[in-house]
Amino acid sequence: MTQPEPITPHTASHAEPSRVVWAVVSAESISVEQAETYLSSEALAASGALVTFAGVVRNHDHGKGVERLHYEAHPSAAIAITEVAHSVASRFTGRDRVEIAVAHRVGDLQIGDAALVAVVASPHRKAAFEACALLVDDVKRRVPIWKHQHFSDGTDEWVHAIG
Repeated sequence: MTQPEPITPHTASHAEPSRVVWAVVSAESISVEQAETYLSSEALAASGALVTFAGVVRNHDHGKGVERLHYEAHPSAAIAITEVAHSVASRFTGRDRVEIAVAHRVGDLQIGDAALVAVVASPHRKAAFEACALLVDDVKRRVPIWKHQHFSDGTDEWVHAIG
């Protein structure tokens, strides 16, 4: 599996570096373990908490069996996921600073495949949990990705990931 290059962190408005080390939309498989490899040794050494999230394709939705999914992304999705990650990171500063790695998969996915992964490192668990929850919610709300579900009864449905 080819790993995308880490993004270049930018400086947030409060002059503390934003700690976004990886934010991608990828047609390749993604995993929490892969995301963890992008965290800096500095962040890992200073972290009292490492919170991970993996959103995986499940075999059901709203009482119907799901066979597979297909995700489509708007061309701006890569920019949007990066902006979301920087926005979340900028909310956690000083002793509650965080370092973030996040990726969303596009293309055909099977049951059990990871669709969204996020890793947040922080010196403190409360900040890590809060940042990870906010990151996942904001990615789902703000990144223009659509899900095409294929059900076991032969029907299908498009779901807009934003909203």
